[in-house]
Amino acid sequence: MHAQAWWAVAIFLITYALIISEKIHRTIAAMLGGIVLIVFGILSQDSALEHIDFNTLGLLIGMMIIVNAAAETGLFKFIGLWTAKKAGGRPIRILWMLAAVTALASAFLDNVTTIMLIVPVTFSITRQLKVPAFPFIFTQVMASNIGGTATLIGDPPNIMIGSSVKEMTFNAFLVNLAPIVLIILAVSIGLFILIFRKQLVTSEDNRKKLMEYNLNGIIHDRPLLAKSLSVLALVIIGFFLHEALHLESATVALGGAFILLLLTGENIMERAFRSVEWPTLFFFVGLFVLVGGLVDTGVIGNLADHAISLTGGDALAGSMLILWLSALASAFLDNIPFVATMIPLIQDMNQLGVHPIEPLWWSLSLGACLGGNGTLIGASANLIAAGLSAKEDEPIRFLTFLKYGFPLMLISVALSAAYIYLRYF
Repeated sequence: MHAQAWWAVAIFLITYALIISEKIHRTIAAMLGGIVLIVFGILSQDSALEHIDFNTLGLLIGMMIIVNAAAETGLFKFIGLWTAKKAGGRPIRILWMLAAVTALASAFLDNVTTIMLIVPVTFSITRQLKVPAFPFIFTQVMASNIGGTATLIGDPPNIMIGSSVKEMTFNAFLVNLAPIVLIILAVSIGLFILIFRKQLVTSEDNRKKLMEYNLNGIIHDRPLLAKSLSVLALVIIGFFLHEALHLESATVALGGAFILLLLTGENIMERAFRSVEWPTLFFFVGLFVLVGGLVDTGVIGNLADHAISLTGGDALAGSMLILWLSALASAFLDNIPFVATMIPLIQDMNQLGVHPIEPLWWSLSLGACLGGNGTLIGASANLIAAGLSAKEDEPIRFLTFLKYGFPLMLISVALSAAYIYLRYF
């Protein structure tokens, strides 16, 4: 490798180390890393802009605006409490029903948003029943990362893959990943019940108090709810049809978001823009530039050559390598920078003659999304849940999460490996 390639690698690794250490906020680290690449001439400003995936950013912004508008109506609190009452106030039933609701919501909303909406409701339920919150919060985090794997918009790694590869449409994700996600979710829920059943015991009085909770008045803005759900339904239909309509998924999401803002007025617009997670979006921008430095200096091409020599150019071996490497790496590192690095690597492997290439993309998605369940720092949703739990004086310890999460993650990845082999090879 030439000198500029070594500099690109050094800047990337230093930035990565700063992100992992959390000494500096990850957004600041990523943006400074990208700016250093441009300042030192490793990447021109024009080239850096070309590497920023505006489709990913647009899709995230659009969905954040729509979901936050819907959240203002009290919809998600209503869904959580309605589910608990439908479960008869019985903790084990509430555990698996809320896990199923979280998985479904995470397939169509982003994981972080789903967790931010469902966890506060869960604490109000567990306080009422006088049961520990950890089993519920843990199962919701796991279910969120599993459910988010099923669709193009469910998890940032999928958004990034779908934006980079034209064939990876909304329907393609659903057809190829939803079957194995349903199997993994069913197995995981069975294991959650088995693991936590002894902790999930409450008195008849506590159960009756929950059942008497009045749901009237929780949804406090019905006109906004009707508008939000109508637009969300149109956007999801748009995702199914975006290939036929020759529209990018970002155009569908942003179109829906601004139609909703047109219908709801300036007050909602100002609150919606304040609720957009700008630090997350700038984190993506910095990462795209950092990975662009590795692409333009030939580092990614060299890694692709090594991967092909290691697997002998065999698609099955490549799929298994990517699946397990993605899962283990994503358990301990943020899966977003890892996926940003892997996308051009798989694209290069395709150009170098690895076929069929499609199973490698599904392996990357499954490994990166499910691997996040391995540890507390494996996915953004995990950290959000831990932060919300700490505020409620029920902190989630790293080792506690590891004890339950890592074995369950390995089981889900083993099921994925069997699925990839049986379906594609």
